Amino acid sequence: MYAIVEIAGQQFKAEKGKRLFVHRLEADVDAAVEFDKVLLIDNDGDVKVGAPTVDGAKISCKVLSHPRGEKVIVFHKKRRKGYRKRNGHRQNFTELLINDIAF
Repeated sequence: MYAIVEIAGQQFKAEKGKRLFVHRLEADVDAAVEFDKVLLIDNDGDVKVGAPTVDGAKISCKVLSHPRGEKVIVFHKKRRKGYRKRNGHRQNFTELLINDIAF
């Protein structure tokens, strides 16, 4: 059983017991959060597709941590002009544990 859920503007495939890394949420560690923007549910071949969401479906999660992603190097260069600019970035994430998929 899995569900496609929209969290913070992005779509994720959620299965019970799996961990998701989503963009930073304003929730404390060990807090329970629920998401009701469920777009699709597949229950062993019985597929329910929402228009745009499945009515009454919810995903229950637990916040495990707030890690930071790997460093991404942003490098700009214009050839033959002597222009080079280097910058780095680390994205903030929230690690979620999927507890239950209710529909």
